[in-house]
Amino acid sequence: MRNIPDRGLSSKSLTHRWTNSHQAFPDELNLRVRRSLSWLNRAEKEVDDQDAAFIFYWIAFNAAYAEDSGTETTSTERTIFAEYFEKLIAVDRNRLIYEALWERFTGPIRLLLDNEFVFQPFWNHHNRLPGNHDWRARFENGKFRIHEGLARQDTALILNTLFDRLYVLRNQLIHGGATWNGSVNRQQVQDGASILRFLVPVFIDIMLENPDISWGPPNYPVIVT
Repeated sequence: MRNIPDRGLSSKSLTHRWTNSHQAFPDELNLRVRRSLSWLNRAEKEVDDQDAAFIFYWIAFNAAYAEDSGTETTSTERTIFAEYFEKLIAVDRNRLIYEALWERFTGPIRLLLDNEFVFQPFWNHHNRLPGNHDWRARFENGKFRIHEGLARQDTALILNTLFDRLYVLRNQLIHGGATWNGSVNRQQVQDGASILRFLVPVFIDIMLENPDISWGPPNYPVIVT
């Protein structure tokens, strides 16, 4: 499995930081972070099962960013992704995301963006949904835009495109569109788990560094009756 270099961020180190400072944080941020760290901790235990690792890392990511939109659609999720990433990038003073995407933009991240099997129009075409006959041209155009984004170091573009691909992989696993430990999708699952393993702790770290930012109300708040 390809490895992304580790910055030393883990559920244990992040939980220690959060425990020592959370009393000064807003309740909504505390709920997001507590939930996200719990799933991050669970994901880190999955050393051999990459399907399970990817799912648990995605739940940790979901706990960090998601807001209750009333519906779950790809367009809605893209909008929420974009807003969340915009906040993260704006306050990423230590340039952790920048370093992840630009100084270490090799291996799993680049390969995933070049993989048509996590490009939704590819599957729409093969499922005979109208309006997707030109998926290949759109895929190649997307690759061109990604390379343009690389040239101008457009962190938001790359991050949004990357998680758009990861969302397709998430759907394949969560909605039963893949076989557990199946050979046909092994590489993208391994790469996806590696990417989330590296980036989700970075996202949580940035949130802990910026408790004054409004990260929005989390899904399913705790209701005491």
